[in-house]
Amino acid sequence: MDKKTKATDILAVLLMGCLFVIVDLLALLVAGPFEAAGAVAFENPNDPMNLAYFFLILIVFTAVILLISKFRKKQLIRIIFLGATGMLSIYVFYPLLSTFVPNIWLTLGLSTAAATILLVMLVKNPEWYITDAVAILTGVGAIAMLGISLNILITIVLLVAMSVYDALSVYRTKHMIDLADTVIDLKLPVMFVIPKKRGYSLVKETKSLKEKLRKGEEREAFFLGVGDVVFPGLLAVSAFHNLASNGLLIALSVIFGTLLGFIILMRVVMKGKPQPGLPYLCTGAILGYLAANY
Repeated sequence: MDKKTKATDILAVLLMGCLFVIVDLLALLVAGPFEAAGAVAFENPNDPMNLAYFFLILIVFTAVILLISKFRKKQLIRIIFLGATGMLSIYVFYPLLSTFVPNIWLTLGLSTAAATILLVMLVKNPEWYITDAVAILTGVGAIAMLGISLNILITIVLLVAMSVYDALSVYRTKHMIDLADTVIDLKLPVMFVIPKKRGYSLVKETKSLKEKLRKGEEREAFFLGVGDVVFPGLLAVSAFHNLASNGLLIALSVIFGTLLGFIILMRVVMKGKPQPGLPYLCTGAILGYLAANY
């Protein structure tokens, strides 16, 4: 690796690390408005069955997407993801706009209009900066909505379970790599794209991740799943929401721990092989939480 390549890689990694801080801090900021508007994923944050519901939805959704991809119906996948993005965007815009707009129907109309504009942008020009902007928005909403809907213990169990699932899906079943290739090919806002070179275009990206790995080609951008940012962020919001006295301090410690996990993750990724992010990131988040408490 020459000095110029190394410098561009380091800059891309720094920008990726900034995503964790930006998304998590924004999620902490909007957690209050989300709670006030009743924008929660589960009514009872202390119900352990919330985990069962979550994993049932996750497994069924992943199986459906992989099945559709197997039969080469990728445009159907695009419609499903864009529809889900639109719905989540409405859920994000509604509690934020309701803070300033007292009329429920007007708030709903404005939220729907804003979500529609995002979808049109994604369809017309799904460049990396547009998909990243939408991914930040939906990531903030998902963290805030789920973070205030789960207590701390259930959140930690969820992070551990998702870390195991992520490792198995990359190392054993390898379906996560297939899923990543599908969403990259369809230019969907479920992965953050951080270019390593000026002028990079996601629209012109034609080779799959598997193909580049097989040929040993240098990737022109780093890809980070939105879930890799969302899941450790849940613990930050859950701590901030559930701990009255020092919730902010503990939330910041969780974010710091996540960043340490990210640094270790990137040292491994820089060797050229895709890695499951959650085992590193969630471990860092949990250790950050424990360090602040004990």
